[in-house]
Amino acid sequence: MAAMIADPEEYFRGFVPPRDELLLELEREALHERIPIVGPVVGELLYILARAVRAERILELGTATGYSTIYLGRACQEHKGQVISLEWDEGMATRARRNLAKAGLSDRVEVLVGSAADLMAEMTQEFDLIFMDIDKEGYLAALPYCQHLLKIGGLLFTDNVAFQGAAEFNREIFSRTAWRVVPLLCWLPHHSPEKDGLSLALRVL
Repeated sequence: MAAMIADPEEYFRGFVPPRDELLLELEREALHERIPIVGPVVGELLYILARAVRAERILELGTATGYSTIYLGRACQEHKGQVISLEWDEGMATRARRNLAKAGLSDRVEVLVGSAADLMAEMTQEFDLIFMDIDKEGYLAALPYCQHLLKIGGLLFTDNVAFQGAAEFNREIFSRTAWRVVPLLCWLPHHSPEKDGLSLALRVL
């Protein structure tokens, strides 16, 4: 067997994607205020996945200050796509809208306030990609709505699946024939936390 890279965590820390000043400012705010954000590695992964599937309609569950929302909004710009982001906290939603305006994405992203499950229950549009990053105990309740709103062939990307609160969600989506799913245990520099799980699920039925 070929030798592995010595100290792989430190080695791969050298490949953290570059960010502009707005994203760096949001990272500093998140660190100071203890706001959990996806960080630059997952942010870049969101951008790449959204571009790869040519997503024109994106649903985000959990806006916070708009950090991940900026990556998603930028990813769908080329296809003149739209992002709907759901946030339960009005104060966070206001901050996110302000940050999205700074990013020039106000016409690309709509932030709605309320419970993700309640808001999704009222939706009828179909999405190409859903990114889920709400309270982990809410993942299982949101899953049926994700299946209903995501097109066949669409991608559900879920953050923080190594949290205990996501355990039932992991088992449930893994058991459903409507999904092809892979949960990944990852090391993610600047993510909160840096050792965590991500779930990629393709809706097939």
